[in-house]
Amino acid sequence: MWRVLAVLGLLAATPLHAAQCRDIEYSGNGYTICEVDLASETLRLFLHNESGTPFGYFGSIDGALSTQGTRLGFATNAGMYHDDRAPVGLYIEDGKEVQRVITNAGPGNFGLLPNGVLCLNDGRADVIETLRYVNEARKCKSATQSGPMLVIDGKLHPRFLKDSTSRYIRNGVGSSQDGLRAVFAISNQPVTFHEFGSLYRDHLALKNALYFDGNISRMRAPDLGRKGAGFTALGPIIGVVEPEKK
Repeated sequence: MWRVLAVLGLLAATPLHAAQCRDIEYSGNGYTICEVDLASETLRLFLHNESGTPFGYFGSIDGALSTQGTRLGFATNAGMYHDDRAPVGLYIEDGKEVQRVITNAGPGNFGLLPNGVLCLNDGRADVIETLRYVNEARKCKSATQSGPMLVIDGKLHPRFLKDSTSRYIRNGVGSSQDGLRAVFAISNQPVTFHEFGSLYRDHLALKNALYFDGNISRMRAPDLGRKGAGFTALGPIIGVVEPEKK
């Protein structure tokens, strides 16, 4: 009986709107995975505070939310940015477009086409290849563009090499076909693009996934004791907004 009561106590202590985060090992590499259920959780993008200054850090967002009776749960960086923290590609926050979509190839990982867009609407999150996003004239309440795509319609990005020697800490996001589940991942040691894409395609079984960034990548996962603190200020950040604990 005491075991049943202990389990019930743990369930009662679990926040109703908390992203489910866990540490896993796949193909010899360690990762932290956080899954967000869009049917019950509020996923938001963050860039500037009310004065127009980039938040830069998870703690700054959490502090701003606390004045509204909410708090920041899981969070991670959400796309590439310039030195002034301005997004490199498309960025829409609560219906306001800050940066237009970029469709042409270019230097760096962002320009390694195809790249993609994470599109957020009420109760839904979709990773979409950029040209499809443009051609279908997708409407998003919030959106962030990054690149390259990790998985496109169930296939790895065509430029990923299995024997690549380029290894970095990497983070990204994938979405389920029905848009009800967004799965965020960060590697806990340097990995190749091929290894990271394979995690999404073969282990997480998601048909579309998008790379966010490399060595600057950080993740906040409170339930795992992971604060994601760092010295370098971030650009776009995505996270779950939860009710303040009573």
